[in-house]
Amino acid sequence: MEYNNNNPEIGHGSDKEQEIDLMELACKLWDNRRTIIKWCIGGLVVGLVVAFSIPREYSTTVKLTPELRGKSAGGGMSALASLAGVNLGSDASVDAVYPELYPDVLNSTPFMVELLSASLPTEENDMTVQEIITKHTSSPWWSSAISAVLGLPSLFRSQPAVSDTIDPYHLTTKQAATVLKLSNRISADFNTKKSVITISTTLQDPVASAHLADTVVAYLQKYITEYRTEKARQDLAYALRINGEAREAYYDAQKRYAEASDRNHSLSSRSASIEIERLQNEATLAFDLYNSTAQRVQMAEAKVQETTPVFAVIQPATVPVKPAKPSKLIILIGTIFLAFVASSAYILCMPILKASMSKHKK
Repeated sequence: MEYNNNNPEIGHGSDKEQEIDLMELACKLWDNRRTIIKWCIGGLVVGLVVAFSIPREYSTTVKLTPELRGKSAGGGMSALASLAGVNLGSDASVDAVYPELYPDVLNSTPFMVELLSASLPTEENDMTVQEIITKHTSSPWWSSAISAVLGLPSLFRSQPAVSDTIDPYHLTTKQAATVLKLSNRISADFNTKKSVITISTTLQDPVASAHLADTVVAYLQKYITEYRTEKARQDLAYALRINGEAREAYYDAQKRYAEASDRNHSLSSRSASIEIERLQNEATLAFDLYNSTAQRVQMAEAKVQETTPVFAVIQPATVPVKPAKPSKLIILIGTIFLAFVASSAYILCMPILKASMSKHKK
């Protein structure tokens, strides 16, 4: 027996059955529209409770572009030329902490721990970031209730003494939770095409949110500046040290030459003249060394200034006027939609469940 899969009657029949099924479902939902409306009103009430229970959050966004440093144009040729004693004049280098890693730097534990001790002005008074996160950041009532229930077993255990000093290498449970909360309130993104860093901070206080963004930018600039200028600052410190030693040696040689000149001023012996000439030469050599080290200090200071990065702030921090969270309209639409879906599923599935249960009883 052969089956014809291209039979138009079979195809039209299945389409009609599917169309009839959809019409039956739509009619069943329409017949129970009052139930659906009641569920949607309940969803609206739940949405209002949820929307007004979530505290307001204010976000501040700062955009800045860093000074980029790349590989030298000579590449390997500059290294070969340096072996031959030739300087091609290209002194560019590659940073280990390049802009793509700035978001990771911001979210690192040492950076967050340092940021916790920063003092920020708020609408009420000045307080540290740690105080804002731990004491002046509210949560919805259901979060507090869940935390209270989950925290009941800890009441029967002895709590270790908590130190105010935070060690980034050995955080307690509460300190780690505080660092995580702060990390979730700071985000950073680097646009490789535009070379723009976008830093966003979110707090429940608008003034504190703006100042936190400024503080994050200042800390990031400080970190990158210290990294970029570390070698140059070490060279400057070394140049200052040898310059100080050369200055002391020059002053000592100059003093000994003056004392010898005053002591042998009226003498015309050859040995006295030789001693004075020797001391004069030593003073001259000491002065030349002192002068060369002073020039080296100037060059090291110029190198520090040259390697200091520059950040151009495109969008500065401003106090936000409108809250970024929560979006009450989205919450209401979501709860009403969920109520509609739940009521529709209840209306369509309950007869099937009742029929299957009655068959099971029989």
